[in-house]
Amino acid sequence: MAAQQLSDGSPEGCLLGRSDDKIGFYGTTAVAQPTAATALTAIPVSTTGGVFGFSSSAQMNAMKTAVNLLISNNALTGLDA
Repeated sequence: MAAQQLSDGSPEGCLLGRSDDKIGFYGTTAVAQPTAATALTAIPVSTTGGVFGFSSSAQMNAMKTAVNLLISNNALTGLDA
């Protein structure tokens, strides 16, 4: 069976799903749109020490949480491969 083209070649691009649709990729179960990651504010970097350049463990944990959310959202839609 031939693959079905979803795009009509429009210069505006191709959208897949509405905000209330569920979608999945590569045979995964379709899921609702994941929650967006919260934008991180500027994180001050310690120039005199600290762990990995963060001024506090709270700043490092905020970065870890944001990255983990992005990884989780990709896994939900099947885009983590």
